[in-house]
Amino acid sequence: MKRNVTSINRDVLFLVSELCQVVRFCRQDAIFCEDVTFTQFLILDEVAKKEHLKMLELHQILAVDKSTTTRLVNPLVRQGLIERKISDHDSRAVNLILTPAGRKVHRKVWLCLEGFVGAIEGRIPEKKKKFVYEAVKLFIDAVKRASSACPCSE
Repeated sequence: MKRNVTSINRDVLFLVSELCQVVRFCRQDAIFCEDVTFTQFLILDEVAKKEHLKMLELHQILAVDKSTTTRLVNPLVRQGLIERKISDHDSRAVNLILTPAGRKVHRKVWLCLEGFVGAIEGRIPEKKKKFVYEAVKLFIDAVKRASSACPCSE
């Protein structure tokens, strides 16, 4: 049985497409700021939140394959922004630690982001901010839940 594409379905698809375009700086392979990608900045930020972030925790946060987590961390190690340390409690576990250079880059990227986020926030009317944030969170959750049902991913 063939279904007609409804206007609302086209609207949702257009919305997803537009979101992908406007958040293009989040692409995994594009240099974002301070010679790191957006995903690498997210890693720096997660490591900065804790003194020692276990590689396994980062793998779970990023929700990617373990090999992908390693591939994303390796350039940060090569750049001297993150250090890998064997856990004192479990020799199989690896902890990630920000280096002084990593803290400096993390701080600089946050300064860059504050301007960007402030510019976004400034363009949303004050009375609508709470509604907009809740609506976007709801939409993201719906997309996450529906992505497992997408016939394209089979």
